[in-house]
Amino acid sequence: MTSTPERARRGAPPRTAFLLAQVGAEAADRFAERVAALGLTPREAGAIRVLGRRQGLSQRELAEQLGTVPSRLVALVDELEAKGFVVRERSEGDRRNNVLTLAPDGERMLARLREVAEAHQGDVLSPLDDDEQVALAALLAKLAAASSFPPDGHPGFRR
Repeated sequence: MTSTPERARRGAPPRTAFLLAQVGAEAADRFAERVAALGLTPREAGAIRVLGRRQGLSQRELAEQLGTVPSRLVALVDELEAKGFVVRERSEGDRRNNVLTLAPDGERMLARLREVAEAHQGDVLSPLDDDEQVALAALLAKLAAASSFPPDGHPGFRR
């Protein structure tokens, strides 16, 4: 690995990690505002998105997908169930586990979230041309793959 002073001598930008954090924090704040308009938190939106792709996950499996501990997920699932977005049922294969599926209102919310996410991505990436967007996505995917987060994980789920 190359040290920071060595990178600076070669002309590599020394503030890249800071800029990444700055842009990420701004994007996260803007996304939180967008989903708040739907009556959701970003954590709720993330759980709905994952369940939309993988109906029938256990609470433990959802916790793993999101990068959180199962005990923290219970309150999140309680909130989603109370809002009518998630159905929690005992697993027929293992009565110790709950299986989660999206309720009809959850399916409708997922469709709205997809629209919000698409608009959000367009706004965040609007300063970049198509080739730059593709290059940035590839580089960020590479960084994300090297991180400790699962593909659907987010630092907000650890808190």
